[in-house]
Amino acid sequence: MARRTKAEAQETRSLILDTAEGVFREKGVSRTSLAAIAQQAGVTRGAIYWHFENKADLFNAMCDRATLPLEALLENMTDPDQPDPLGLLRRASVQALAMVEQDGRCRRVFEILTLKCEYVDDLAPNVQRRQECHKGAREVFRLALENARQRGQVRADLDCPLAANALLAFIDGLIHDWGLEPEAYSLAKQAGPLIDLFFAGLMAGNT
Repeated sequence: MARRTKAEAQETRSLILDTAEGVFREKGVSRTSLAAIAQQAGVTRGAIYWHFENKADLFNAMCDRATLPLEALLENMTDPDQPDPLGLLRRASVQALAMVEQDGRCRRVFEILTLKCEYVDDLAPNVQRRQECHKGAREVFRLALENARQRGQVRADLDCPLAANALLAFIDGLIHDWGLEPEAYSLAKQAGPLIDLFFAGLMAGNT
């Protein structure tokens, strides 16, 4: 019986989070109340408060269960001694871009974070999460590019910190651009050619 009760509680929690994603995406975070989420989910406000302290706690839990594109990219770039650092960086970059379109939860949460949310008051800590993610990405990109330079995969005169900043801005910009007009093109299908276009300027032999 205890296991069943725990399972039911987890099911209710997941239902609330799923519903919050939909309502936040439709109305925006600031215009969404816990009462509206409860009504849409078919639960009481008490059920929401059983699982979450307030709207910010619910919002943070929704974000925590989603892997954002750059976080997924960093998970694939953990080996500083990678023999093909440029190839790994390319594959991870393509995967991060494709994930935005193909992973439904990532797509919904990222849309909320970028288009449906004001980072003030209790939601301010989410800015720090994204800043830390960007900082980590820059460092991983820099290390991968320096490794690639040592192996002759990129130009010998490549400014790796500058290139790391440019790659981060390129990926982030593509995600935001596609998020504003997803019907314009398939980010998943064009991810490879787009990344190759950027990497062409880094390759050894190019000036």
